[in-house]
Amino acid sequence: MAVHLYLSLIPEALIASMLTPEEFGVYYAVGSEKKSRGQAIFFEVDPKFRSDFFDVQTAVERCVPHEDGSPKRSVYASVYRVLENIPTKALLKMYLTTNDGRTLALEPGTMPQESAGLHLYREIAPVSPLVVSALGPKDFYNLIVKDPISLVKVPAVCFAELRLGALAEDPLNGERGDLPYHNIEHLRSCLADLKTKFVSTKMVDRTPTNGIPFRTVKNGFFIGNQNSLQYYPLPSEKELVEKHYQWWRSATM
Repeated sequence: MAVHLYLSLIPEALIASMLTPEEFGVYYAVGSEKKSRGQAIFFEVDPKFRSDFFDVQTAVERCVPHEDGSPKRSVYASVYRVLENIPTKALLKMYLTTNDGRTLALEPGTMPQESAGLHLYREIAPVSPLVVSALGPKDFYNLIVKDPISLVKVPAVCFAELRLGALAEDPLNGERGDLPYHNIEHLRSCLADLKTKFVSTKMVDRTPTNGIPFRTVKNGFFIGNQNSLQYYPLPSEKELVEKHYQWWRSATM
């Protein structure tokens, strides 16, 4: 059986496994007694990847079938400072797994054009706050990863931009529409502060507990470190309904 390498983001870990990405998504979201049911977001890593920071080779060597022939589901190579120590060029597809174990694969793509208005970002790893910003995705990444004078920095980050609809232009009076965010008045207030105060970002929630609302992702996922920023676009709702209906149905429940 082939051994795969996975970079999990919830929680952050580097894992060797004999499961395919779809099997790993089911295992990580619903198939283990070690954790409660929940989403999984992970990347498949180039199986040739090796690093002085992680003992990847030992993890791969320990990933052998059980006595009954069943595949080894996971051998952890690291649970510390993983994201920052894997180059983006070693990342293959990104996978989004819903609470009931349905997995969608995303390919890396071209960066989206910057859009006007305000933005809502959900950081995923290594920290996971919900943040509003006047900055587009590239500038937001530069601020929290590369800006040498920023007081709040991380060595690498993965985040998604979430939909704001009419609130992006008119935080106080824009129609809420189908936005599912709780405490919408607090979100409106934070967005309004960006228009009236000398700040470019503002934290909405330090520790969101309701997972990543996949159906509210505006365009895709961004992952970057000191060297590069990579983008994984999410298919349009039309394409998700037509080609990935079971995943989309699960993601919107």
